[in-house]
Amino acid sequence: MTTLKIGDKAPFFEGVDQNGNMIKLSDYKGKKVVLFFYPKASTPGCTAEACDLQNNIDRFLTNNYQVIGVSADSQKRQLNFAFKNNLQYPLIADEDKTVINAYGVWGPKKFMGREFDGIHRTTFIIDEKGVIENIIEKVKTKEHTNQILK
Repeated sequence: MTTLKIGDKAPFFEGVDQNGNMIKLSDYKGKKVVLFFYPKASTPGCTAEACDLQNNIDRFLTNNYQVIGVSADSQKRQLNFAFKNNLQYPLIADEDKTVINAYGVWGPKKFMGREFDGIHRTTFIIDEKGVIENIIEKVKTKEHTNQILK
């Protein structure tokens, strides 16, 4: 899992979102950023998590947060995921795993008795100055907003 800790400076990142826009951490100075990593677009858990965040987007905006999702899916898959679920925030298509590795969320996982490498579902809350304010490693996909805005 990640070696980043609360109080660390968030690693700089940039990546292309589902619409082809370049998304950079530095674009959000003065805002809090909810950077959530999810294993695979359009799977049940990832859909529940992304939709919970979208359903509460006004709460995030009111509290000066920008929500950004990241997975290793292609831009096309991210676009389909966003379109199908009406997601109104950027989803970075990190196919080369640059952002995923910078945040240390790639590694061995177990699922249904088999072991493989993949993305650990993890959310980083980054404050207005680019410092990690919170790290959520035990994400509850259907109530993730409440974990973040507690």
